[in-house]
Formats: sequence, structure tokens, C-alpha cells
Amino acid sequence: MRPSGRQLNEMRPVSIETGFTKHAEGSCLIKVGDTHVLCTATIEDRVPPFIKGTGLGWVTAEYGMLPRATNTRMRREASSGKQGGRTVEIQRLIGRALRAGVDRVALGERQITVDCDVLQADGGTRCASITGGWVALRLAVNKLMKAGDVHIDPLLDPVSAVSCGIYAGQPVLDLDYPEDSEAGVDGNFIMTGSGKLIEVQMSAEGSVFSRDQMNELMDLAAKGAVELAEMQKAASK
Repeated sequence: MRPSGRQLNEMRPVSIETGFTKHAEGSCLIKVGDTHVLCTATIEDRVPPFIKGTGLGWVTAEYGMLPRATNTRMRREASSGKQGGRTVEIQRLIGRALRAGVDRVALGERQITVDCDVLQADGGTRCASITGGWVALRLAVNKLMKAGDVHIDPLLDPVSAVSCGIYAGQPVLDLDYPEDSEAGVDGNFIMTGSGKLIEVQMSAEGSVFSRDQMNELMDLAAKGAVELAEMQKAASK
């Protein structure tokens, strides 16, 4: 039995509230159980120097956690003068995951920055950030298309992410913090709405795993990705 009482293949309740902030071109508050992330997308008529003049667009991301997103206060990274290694790793992951679902030629030479701010954490913050980040990106692109600035939809497929792992010897979908902290195997799966893989991060956290167990986790992740893609599409219409 999982601590939450969920079935092995059952995700936490997911909700996506769009238009959560006034000024961003695209925004949403995504809740995956008790993990809550504010995602905003900002459009800028510039690109990084290394692609300037190529006609290609760029999608990047920034990630952060509020000091009391967890059960004890964390020091703001700004107060130390630099980002921590975990923060840098996660925001790079979000950026490259979202870019995988973008036709950068169709986007044109502009940049969209997706900011993911964790308001409350209970496991799976990077997965929630990617899933909500795509919705914010979708809303921003909708504005570009409505204004006639982009003529071909540059978003190829929804991009979402979900965690899976082996908890108490059983493969489970969408780990919350109590499961994540005790899982023998932990993995993050980033996929498109059509079931294509973008990135898989899996590691043994206390016990090794077999190829069959990995396949079981992949199947659970595919189920979760389908459910998330439907929610993303419904939220961003």
C-alpha cells in the first residue's frame, strides 16, 4: 500500500489554472498533489548571440524554489550570490525538454523564457515544472499566432514529465515525497504527447533494478504522459 493510498498506476490529482499572472504572455499554476509550481512564459525579440542571424528561435528556462516551499526554510540562492548545482541542472533540463517539442524555424528569431517557481514542494518539482512550463509556452505561442507574428504553429507536440520508481518493491507512478525519499529506484521520464521519449533519468537509490523492472516503469510513465497531455491540451485551448 502506498502512503497516499493510491493504486500503483495512479497519479496524484493534477490541476492546471491558466492566466494565473497578469503580465506574462503565458502563465499557469500547476498542482500535482501537494507540489505547486507557478510557470510563466516571456516573449522577447532577441536570441542568444550564438544563434543570432540564423533565423532560429530559442526556448530557455529558469527554475527556483521559494524559501518555505519545503518543511524547513531554505536560504535564498540570491543571498549566496550564485545558483546551486541542483537548480542549474533542473533549469537546463526544463529548457532542453521544452525545446524538443518546438520547431525553432517556425518560431522565428525570438526567445521565450519559461520561469518555473516552486511555491510548495512534495516531490516531482522538475516534472511538474516541465508539464506546466509547456502550458505556459503554449499560451504564449497562441498570442504570437493570434497577433500574426507566427504563421505556422511551432509547437510540435505537448511535452510532459512524470516520475516513476520502485517503492517497497513495487513499481509505482508519480512519486510523492514520502515515496521519493525511500524509493529503491527513482526515475524521471520526459515524453511527448504522442509517446516519444525526450529524456529518461533513472538511478538506483538503494537497490539495483532489472531490464524488466525498467520496462515496467517505462509503461507506467507512458500511461502518465498520456493523461498529462490530455490535461495540457484542455488547459491551453
